[in-house]
Amino acid sequence: MNTNPETAAFPLDHLAIGKAPDAEALVTRSGILSYNMLNHRIGALAAWLRSQGTAEGDRVATWLSKTELACLMPLAAARAGLVHVPINPLLKQAQVAYIIEDSGARLLISNAGRLKTLTGSDIDENCELLEDKQVEEALASVVTPLPPSAADPGDLAAILYTSGSTGRPKGVMLSHANMTLGALSVAEYLKLSRDDRTICVLPLSFDYGQNQLLSTWASGGCAVPLDYLTPRDVMKACVRERITTLAAVPPLWVQLVEHDWPDEAVASMRRLTNSGGALTPTLVRQLRTIFGSKTDIYAMYGLTEAFRSTYLDPALIDDNPTSMGTAIPFAEILVVDENGAIAGPDQAGELVHCGPLVAQGYWKDPERTAQRFKSAPAVSRYPGTAVFSGDTVKRGQDGLLYFVSRDDAMIKSSGNRISPTEIEEIAVESGLIAEAVALGIADERLGQAIRLFVRPAERGPVEDSVTEQLANYLKQNLPNFMHPRDIVLLSEFPKNPNGKLDRNLLASMDIE
Repeated sequence: MNTNPETAAFPLDHLAIGKAPDAEALVTRSGILSYNMLNHRIGALAAWLRSQGTAEGDRVATWLSKTELACLMPLAAARAGLVHVPINPLLKQAQVAYIIEDSGARLLISNAGRLKTLTGSDIDENCELLEDKQVEEALASVVTPLPPSAADPGDLAAILYTSGSTGRPKGVMLSHANMTLGALSVAEYLKLSRDDRTICVLPLSFDYGQNQLLSTWASGGCAVPLDYLTPRDVMKACVRERITTLAAVPPLWVQLVEHDWPDEAVASMRRLTNSGGALTPTLVRQLRTIFGSKTDIYAMYGLTEAFRSTYLDPALIDDNPTSMGTAIPFAEILVVDENGAIAGPDQAGELVHCGPLVAQGYWKDPERTAQRFKSAPAVSRYPGTAVFSGDTVKRGQDGLLYFVSRDDAMIKSSGNRISPTEIEEIAVESGLIAEAVALGIADERLGQAIRLFVRPAERGPVEDSVTEQLANYLKQNLPNFMHPRDIVLLSEFPKNPNGKLDRNLLASMDIE
């Protein structure tokens, strides 16, 4: 592996070039694409995107499940000189409308059912809505696919939207270099090879989910995207497709270990990878019981602003199941104390990520960019911008990193980073309540469940019907992973001396 990021980076659409042309690259419901076919389809889609009147740097959005088109778009948009904005298919009208408006997307490609939900909405009139089937049919008429691009690796390639600790989702700007170096890094430390087959169960709108495709293609392996309904669907696909690599988040692992795994699925599995929350010692033991010692278990830590930061060598996980490990290739991880100095062994400090995987900031949001993206500490070997994570960690005497706490107000449920403010705003928009506070509550299966405290809009006796009406409203206006487990009605909210809602006091309340 070329360890010099300045020479290792290349345009994103080159990622799948140079692989065995007849080897399987992608398996979807539409069929199997070899690398030769994959690159032809990427070029055809890129040519079609350019034919739609787009200009270099324009944003194009997709709101799709794991179809062939969704898998091609990251590389096709890059080849066309455009910026891809993938939208989680679980999001609903309000969230999609915000992302389209904020990104200034010129095109939105989705299926007919999802597009119907946008009828009469406030989608930006400058954004053209296109049905995926129409796009797929149009690709058949493309005569001259676009050749590989000559983009500067520093050019913007994608905007991934992630919820902020306050306010609306923020768009993380990723360059070609961010994404290609991330793919090369993961392929390297996971030891992926041409005969690996990766099942992609995580949303492609997440950096972790999208990298399942990119790192597999970087190694010349085969990606198998899967939209699943139950854990058994995942297990069956692992057998059917002879899967060697499975990536998931802790809540899914909790479900998967509750089932008896077929011998065929266990026999082919080479590695399991986890991010989006820590693996517990119990989960590690359960996975080891199912898959044995021949399957490597990779614990990883990352944040969208820098893609991935650390991984734990699988040889160490049984003795160090709570460790985050050490820096991945192309990343430098520092632990900085409150005075800006490098923390000593076993001293808690903020995790600071330096190096070429650091994103370009938040789209059209200089204020929040300045809060998270700052000059790297003077001791860093990567001068320039670093990401200050807001997470408290410590480096042990053994050199391994250990997570201590998350300093922001984010709720992390089922692998999703959820903004409390976004839930609260939608709840108040219902007209049923005057105030709302969303908090994360420890939950064995989800990591955190959502508890929503509310004060009804009308003073007087609190009625249970308000809870039912609000729950129905939230189901209609929020994606499933943002639905509260509990809605707690209060006649008054506690306030702090500044007159703000006292979240700490609410969090400490004993709710039966």
